Amino acid sequence: MTADQAGRRRRRASVVAAPVVAAGIAVGVVLGVPALRPDHPAAASAVTLGSASVVRTDITNTVQVSGSLGYAGSYTIVNQAQGTAYTALPAVGATIRRGQQLYAVDGAPVTLFYGATPEWRALWAGVAPGRDVAQLDRNLIGLGYGAGLVISDYFTDATAYAVELWQQASGLPVTGTVPLGQVAYAPGPLRITGVTPVPGSPPQPGTSVVTATSPVPVVTADVPVGQEYLVKAGDPVTVTLPDGVTTTPGVVASVASVASAGSGSSPGGGPAPEASPGAGSGPGGQDTVQITVRLTHRDPAEHLDQAPVSVNIVSAQARDVLAVPVSALVALAGGGYAVDVVQGSTAHLVAVQTGLFSQTLVQVSGAGLTVGTRVQVPSS
Repeated sequence: MTADQAGRRRRRASVVAAPVVAAGIAVGVVLGVPALRPDHPAAASAVTLGSASVVRTDITNTVQVSGSLGYAGSYTIVNQAQGTAYTALPAVGATIRRGQQLYAVDGAPVTLFYGATPEWRALWAGVAPGRDVAQLDRNLIGLGYGAGLVISDYFTDATAYAVELWQQASGLPVTGTVPLGQVAYAPGPLRITGVTPVPGSPPQPGTSVVTATSPVPVVTADVPVGQEYLVKAGDPVTVTLPDGVTTTPGVVASVASVASAGSGSSPGGGPAPEASPGAGSGPGGQDTVQITVRLTHRDPAEHLDQAPVSVNIVSAQARDVLAVPVSALVALAGGGYAVDVVQGSTAHLVAVQTGLFSQTLVQVSGAGLTVGTRVQVPSS
């Protein structure tokens, strides 16, 4: 096909695959300007032409859903220490790690250890074996005081010696025993979100001292049920931060097994009952499935808390394909597309098959198209 072939009406696609978000889904549209014959007087003056190269690249289409940035986990630390007053409390927003002081009673620090079993008894040589003893061993080893210590349910002489080393290094009375209230357990590092008592208030065993999350930022988002097939645990995604520009990579940590009914429907298909406070639904009342995304790099989100974000999920991808600028496409009156291939001072039409569209590029294949082939594009 050449530009000299008789009177084929054509038009150059001025906007293709402009991103449109409808009900949370990014889609592509194709728009065009009124068709002009190549030899029409207005055609020459309407567009100033330049050229661009055919390239080999990857093209990705994404679905964008709204999400919320927060932190993983929700924990409450219960005090077990007895005394006259709280003499030190953590600041909201502080991060406390294993071996660090969480709070203090009567000047004696209560140290954070990691573990799932809450502290419920004093530990000493001769105490009945239990999982809490093994949990203590893991922490002593993790802090570097467990040379020769074997993790077990029994409080051995090696355990007592490791406790002494830890107590000495922490400025605690060196007893080789761990009295009830000297440590507090949490699954991992704590990011303090709330402090219940005030300095000087009397400690009450069994009452809450702090609430916390983990310091790991996560994103939760609601994916319409119709797009659930696009995402599974372990899939890479990107997260667009609240500025609408900065993106950071993430990985889908989990996909809920139960959908949340949208505000416009009920599980039986009839009108939805009145939604309970806090019930979530997708755009336009769609049923949704909640996903949790862990950020690959924490730094971009460390200064944010409960911020709105967008999650970009790959819906289609073409790798190692030929592509041209979207504006290079010429829409043919008989249907389909072509590109004007530049050869010296002339150009001729080459019919192309289009594939995936991005914001600026479109996948193409056609006779004679190779990397580096020059095609006409509007230059202004």
